[in-house]
Amino acid sequence: MKPVIAFVTGGYSGESVISYKSAVTIEENIDTDKYAVYKIDITPQGWFHHLKNGMKINIDMNDFSLTVRGAKITFDAVLVGIHGTPGEDGKLQGYFDLMKLPYTSCDAATSALTFNKRYTVAVAAFAGIRVAKSLHLFKNGSVGAEAILQELKLPVFVKPNNGGSSIGMSKVSNPAEVPQALIKAFKEDDQVLVEEFITGREFTIGVFRSKGEIITLPFTEIKTKKEFFDFEAKYTAGFTDEITPAQVDEAIAEKVRAAAKKVYQLFNCNGIIRIDFIYNEEAGEPFLLEINTVPGQTEASIVPQQVKAMGWNLKQFYSVLIEDALTRK
Repeated sequence: MKPVIAFVTGGYSGESVISYKSAVTIEENIDTDKYAVYKIDITPQGWFHHLKNGMKINIDMNDFSLTVRGAKITFDAVLVGIHGTPGEDGKLQGYFDLMKLPYTSCDAATSALTFNKRYTVAVAAFAGIRVAKSLHLFKNGSVGAEAILQELKLPVFVKPNNGGSSIGMSKVSNPAEVPQALIKAFKEDDQVLVEEFITGREFTIGVFRSKGEIITLPFTEIKTKKEFFDFEAKYTAGFTDEITPAQVDEAIAEKVRAAAKKVYQLFNCNGIIRIDFIYNEEAGEPFLLEINTVPGQTEASIVPQQVKAMGWNLKQFYSVLIEDALTRK
């Protein structure tokens, strides 16, 4: 019998838009000869499976099962395709752990930790990985623009501490712009990270595990035509050049790969993650920016580009992720 896989998409945040775009690529490339796949849409209104005739079937959340035409369907593993909450911040992973269901992403603790950008860089720095100097602000706190500028040198990035897709992020070069940038970021989150700008080349690298081995994908250099790699630059054609594989000296490439493997091990990751680095020439080291534990799989996304650059197709790749999850059953 084929393993029965639940492919979860949707989500509760603004990033659900990206989840649905990723879902198109993933659905087209799951090997249905190997797996029986049921797409589950996880929304604030409920958790559903859509039949081909358009009918919606509710998931039984007591045991994460479906009943289709009188037959109860349970799952062997879950393929996680949700960006943002609850699929990227550990909430869904905690539920699946209670159901004793393996899944293709990092576990609940790692997902929750890496969703918080400040906690991510704090843990990384503790382990000797280079990170930018930063401040962690809370909505009801009293730290204002003046105090920030005493601690950090301009330019700085102001961004929501949780979440992704660069929503609510600003680059600030002028002291007068700080208050507005804080308002924008606090609209998205109750916590904000203010981070010194690190000059250098921006690299992003996919990392996954197969048969116990940590594998790095050929990494990408991001050259944006905008001031920084924001939501528009990420998801609109023409704003960014993404060079995969990056044209880079082997000595630098080896440092990026080694840092990526160290991060994957340090944070006890599973499945595919994507790590963003700035390579600072002066320091001769990559600086960790953030970890994406459910990286985008849309047509425009970086991980699919890197998989192809490695000489694999996406069908092979998703099969490896599913098989790795099934080993944890």
